[in-house]
Amino acid sequence: MIQTVRGMRDMYGAELADWHRAEEVFRTVSAEFGYEEFRTPILEHTELFKRGVGENTDIVGKEMYSFEDRSGDNLTLRPEMTAPIVRAAIEHTLLRHSPVTRIWYAGPLFRHERPQKGRYRQFHQYGAECLGSPNPESDAEIILLANEILRRVGVQRYSLELNTLGAPDTRTTYRAALVEYLTEHESELSADSVRRLATNPLRVLDSKEAADRPIVDAAPSLSDYHDEASRTHFDGVRAILDAAGVPYTVNAHMVRGLDYYSHTVFEFTTDALGSQNAICGGGRYDPLFALIGGTDAPAVGFSIGIDRVMLLLEAERAAPVLGPSPDIYLCAIGDAARLPVQLLAMRLRRRGFSAVTDLLRRSMKGQMKDADRLRATFTASIGDDELASSTVVLKNMQTGEQKTIPQTDLEQALTSA
Repeated sequence: MIQTVRGMRDMYGAELADWHRAEEVFRTVSAEFGYEEFRTPILEHTELFKRGVGENTDIVGKEMYSFEDRSGDNLTLRPEMTAPIVRAAIEHTLLRHSPVTRIWYAGPLFRHERPQKGRYRQFHQYGAECLGSPNPESDAEIILLANEILRRVGVQRYSLELNTLGAPDTRTTYRAALVEYLTEHESELSADSVRRLATNPLRVLDSKEAADRPIVDAAPSLSDYHDEASRTHFDGVRAILDAAGVPYTVNAHMVRGLDYYSHTVFEFTTDALGSQNAICGGGRYDPLFALIGGTDAPAVGFSIGIDRVMLLLEAERAAPVLGPSPDIYLCAIGDAARLPVQLLAMRLRRRGFSAVTDLLRRSMKGQMKDADRLRATFTASIGDDELASSTVVLKNMQTGEQKTIPQTDLEQALTSA
C-alpha cells in the first residue's frame, strides 16, 4: 500500500475544523491590525535562501528540498517565508507604493528534518511582516499581533521571551568575542555545538544540551556590547508591551537561528508540548533587503507554527472539539421521494443552509441513524403523504420535537430555530 511521504500527513475531521477556525482568526485579527494577505509561490530560486537565510544555517546546509528543474534552474521548496516576502517586496516595489507595508501570510513550508510530534517535513505557518519602519513601535505592533492571534485562537499556556541582538556592527563584534571564548571550551562542548561554532556560533547560545549549559551561562553577554541606540530601541519596545499589559521575560541567550536578525528577537513558548516548546518566533531583520539585492529597508516580523498550535489546542482542552455538523438531514421515504429530496436540499443550500441527503438508499431507520451520527440539527422526512401535500416532517434532533410543516415554510423554521 502506498502511504504518505515520511514527515508529511493528512488532515481531516475535527483537526481540520480547528484549522478552519484558526484561519478565520488569522484573517480577522490581521485585518484589525491593518495587515493585508500576501501569497508567494511554494517554489523559489535556491539562491534566495542561500543569500537571505545564510549558507551556514542548518536550514540551508541540511534541511532544504532543492533540485534542478528541466530548464537547469536550481529551485527550492520554500523552507521559511520571510525571504520570499522580502523578494516580493523588492520585485514589486511595495515600499514605493506604501512607506509602511503590512503583510500577512499562511501556507505550507518544507524542511528535511527528523520527523517527530510537532515537527513535520511539510509544516504550516501563519506570519506577518511590517516593512518600512525602523522604530520600536513596529516591533511592538508585531509582537502584539502575534500575542492577539494566539489568544484569539484559544491558546492558554504560553509565555513570551524577548532579547535584543543590537545593531549588525555590534553583533559582529560580539560574535568575535563569543568565538574566542567558546574556542577555549571547545573540548567541553557537545558535537552539535562544535559544528555550530565553526558555522553559526551564536546558535550555540540556544543549545538545549545539558553539557553546554554551564559554558553558555558563563559566556560573554551580548548586552555588554550594545550601543546606546540599541538599548534605547529595546527599551522602547518593552515600554509599549508594559503599557499594553503583555507579560514577558528577557532571555539574554536568545539569538534565533537566521543570519538576517538584528535588534529585537522574540519567541512565544509553551510547557505543554515537551521539547517542541516554541510556537512562534520572530524579530527585526533590517539587513535582509540588502542581502537579497535590494536597497536598505527596515523590517520586522514573526511566524506561528500552525501544526504546533493545533497540537497545543488539543492538549489544553478537556474534550475534543467536534467537526461541523449539517443544519438538516433530508430523508427520502420511498423511491418517489428521492428526486424531490435532492431538489429541496439544493434549494436550502442556495439559501445558505448546510443540507445532507442519503446516497445509499437506506431505510428510514438507517437514514435517521446516519443523521444522528452526523449530529444534524434537524431532519426533514418526505414520503408519499408529504409529496401529496407538499409538506415535510421536521424533527429537532436535540429535543425530539416533531411537526409537519409546508415545504415553503422550511427555511423560516430553520432560521428561527
